[in-house]
Amino acid sequence: MKVLVISPHMDDETLGMGATIAKHASNRDDVYVCFIAHRVYIREFDREKNQIEVNHALSAKKILGYKEARFLDLNDERLDASIQDILIPLEKFIEEVDPNLVYSNFYGDNHQDHRAVFQAVRVAIRPFADYAPKKWLLYETPSSTDQSPPVPSETFIPNFYVNVEDFLEKKLNACACYETEKRQFPHPRSPESLKALASKRGSEIGFKCAEAFMIMRDLWL
Repeated sequence: MKVLVISPHMDDETLGMGATIAKHASNRDDVYVCFIAHRVYIREFDREKNQIEVNHALSAKKILGYKEARFLDLNDERLDASIQDILIPLEKFIEEVDPNLVYSNFYGDNHQDHRAVFQAVRVAIRPFADYAPKKWLLYETPSSTDQSPPVPSETFIPNFYVNVEDFLEKKLNACACYETEKRQFPHPRSPESLKALASKRGSEIGFKCAEAFMIMRDLWL
């Protein structure tokens, strides 16, 4: 199976679904991760600092074991300025991969870049698009999805769970690669909080540890 994970920033893929990525890789699925934006620091882009972040992403890739990382290098914190700027390179990569399954971030995330990426994805893989996948799932991103306002339209309601008991340690190790993004407990990106979330999601469905998703499309042919 060909799997495409769309990540607004470097670290969202690991925070949101790192254990599931590792599980796909262990099943010998071809997993591609598309990073949409580069990183800015105090509202300014620094190529040397961004390269450090790229290296972090590649270190996480090695731990998770997936096939390819693609960096679109679009403008961090400004993705909402033009959905088309995301859509054009994203569609090209989707055509190249032709995935069976696409994962992308939740539409109600409390980050304008995340919401813009979702809008681009929904157009790129619309049902009659040339390379529309048969399955499309949304993942939750700690420190973004959980920070959304408490209104129904922006509430993450999982309806699909992946048992990640054997892969949670890989996720935590991959998250540790993102040295500039690590935070101390009780921040949602801390190791303790990531473990707690995995336990909570697992308890919702009868697993010890789980990652949770929302199904946007699941075709049975």
